[in-house]
Amino acid sequence: MFLEASEHSTGLFGWLSSCTAKAGTPMQAAVAAQNATVAVLDSPRQVEENVQRLRQAGFDLSKLSVVAKDRHPEQQVAAHYGAGGQARYWGEQGGFWTQMWATLSGWACVVIPDTGPILVAGPLSGWIVAALENEAVFGGLSALGAALYSLGIPKDAVLRDEAAVRMDKLLLIAHGAVEEVGKAREILR
Repeated sequence: MFLEASEHSTGLFGWLSSCTAKAGTPMQAAVAAQNATVAVLDSPRQVEENVQRLRQAGFDLSKLSVVAKDRHPEQQVAAHYGAGGQARYWGEQGGFWTQMWATLSGWACVVIPDTGPILVAGPLSGWIVAALENEAVFGGLSALGAALYSLGIPKDAVLRDEAAVRMDKLLLIAHGAVEEVGKAREILR
């Protein structure tokens, strides 16, 4: 397997980082079967539109994750809670996060030094928790960075993606087989 990294522009403030496995060259065992692409988006609306486009194209939504800073003014109350077996968010972005947590499998709220609280919808939430349990393995990366790196995203792209989250951008991550990720990458351009 060989890790091919590329970047594509997705607008004025966005970029798309991706990795795909190619036959023939060894790769880390943990990421050998993973292929992923990360779109950096400016707004919850852009995330919703892209998730809808992926859904309409038949992409398996269980292979999508969304990450963003928990943005709420200091004077406003925000709450992350469960009700009726469903994760919910009360605050400025309540409708968006409640919908993402209902649509994508898995959720988390994690506080990361130098970034602050981040919200996650989708399977990346579990990978972030796993990264917390194995923090020494990923030297120098945050739990978010370690989770992205474990998917095969190159370290330089991971650092840019983490910086984007700190700048209040949203990440939309698609992972899966080479063909699935290629399809997602085309849709997210």
